[in-house]
Amino acid sequence: MAAYVQYLTFDGTALPFPDSYEVDMSDVEADSGGETEAGTTQRDVVRLGVRSIAVKFSVTPKWLKLLTGFKQQEKIAVDYFDTETLEIVSTEMYIDGYKAVRKADTSYKGLWEVSFTLKEF
Repeated sequence: MAAYVQYLTFDGTALPFPDSYEVDMSDVEADSGGETEAGTTQRDVVRLGVRSIAVKFSVTPKWLKLLTGFKQQEKIAVDYFDTETLEIVSTEMYIDGYKAVRKADTSYKGLWEVSFTLKEF
């Protein structure tokens, strides 16, 4: 058994261990859903269990540059650790809400905190 779990891999590149990692599942509903005249809720679900993953990393400038590069891509092939099945799942995702903050000043151009949310297509 492995000593640790590889939480995220982008296009074959294994990412560093995240400071925080949160998987969220939501359903995509059509606009035709809502409340009926009788007061009951009607859901027209288009897709079940669409994943979004909120992550935060503490990284070196080298990783900051790599993560910023992934942010620029329209879509990324992602292997992620699914907290529901406890297995690695492959899907296509994109990065939303990218934020980079310098945490410490070192002789190696600092330590950076990078956070973003991955969203499944």
